Amino acid sequence: MKYLHIASVNPGDIVAKTITSDNGSTLLGLGQVLTDNFIARLKKMGIDYLYVEDPKTSDLIPEEIISDETRQRAFKAIQTTVNHLTDMPYVIGIASMPQLGERFRLICGEFMKEISRRPHMRIHLMNLFVKDDYLFHQSINVTVLALMIGVAKGYNQVQLTELGMSALLFDIGMVSTPKHLWNKKTEITPIERQLIQTHAQVGYEILDRQDGVSPLVARVALEHHERFDGSGYPNGLKGSQIHEYSQIISIADVYSALTSLRAYRHRYTPSDAIEFLLATGNQQFDIKLIQQFCSYITIYPVTSTVRLNTGQIAVVSATNRNFIHRPVVRIIQEANGQPSVSRHEIDLFHSTNITIVSSL
Repeated sequence: MKYLHIASVNPGDIVAKTITSDNGSTLLGLGQVLTDNFIARLKKMGIDYLYVEDPKTSDLIPEEIISDETRQRAFKAIQTTVNHLTDMPYVIGIASMPQLGERFRLICGEFMKEISRRPHMRIHLMNLFVKDDYLFHQSINVTVLALMIGVAKGYNQVQLTELGMSALLFDIGMVSTPKHLWNKKTEITPIERQLIQTHAQVGYEILDRQDGVSPLVARVALEHHERFDGSGYPNGLKGSQIHEYSQIISIADVYSALTSLRAYRHRYTPSDAIEFLLATGNQQFDIKLIQQFCSYITIYPVTSTVRLNTGQIAVVSATNRNFIHRPVVRIIQEANGQPSVSRHEIDLFHSTNITIVSSL
């Protein structure tokens, strides 16, 4: 299979991986032949990438750090919690929810179990979801990214559980923000920005009341918009005043936000998002944490489709851990536009005169 932007998909292409809604129902099933109407519907739902079949790459399987089933269970837990809180007339005064801590501890355990099987895998957030559910998926993406860094830093089980729960719940204070602001398509006003910024304090106050939730989890909700140079909010903390969990989750939050499709802009490429983070080193974020974070990101994951400087089209067949810009690629179309006749792979690490010029 190959992974393509919706703009590069054509009627007649065949879906190679089922696209599901968050309640588990199938939007487009495996083997579905795409039509103009189907493609238009996917665009409307905010799905801008999908997997399609290609006989030349049928043996290539995308790398998944967590299963669709685990992601779906986490999504439902976050959605249920957020819906419960938004139904309350006075969020700040909410009593403890006894099930919250245990529910998210179990989910965090599932994440850690799956990630522990792939401790050296690089991450690419190749998830097919609609843009209206951004807030819920953002927490899941941040959890995956944060836990990978926690594993890399040698955190023990208790620390990983605290970090994972912090990542799942860091944005819970957004329940106090009017829902229309979550996916607003135009620039927010100064008054709306002030309202949104209260979510850090609200999140802290909600989580601080919960039995079974570590005080550190509540602290991360309060600190995740603090910045290394003191320019963040709500308290203008700087450097080591910000807990390491908060710093890790802040970096993961920014990376996931940049590489996600939003109502008001296109995605950043992983490469551009990494460049953005590195440019903020020791300003917004600790440069050492950024470098460690970026060492676990892949720019061109297996099955992604790329254009080479030779004019050929290729699909990534293997990644290079130490040189993320130089994967192994399989040619599927020659420079003259004709399909490649034989299976031909190029290791870009050794073929230094050949480069990737764009993703498709």
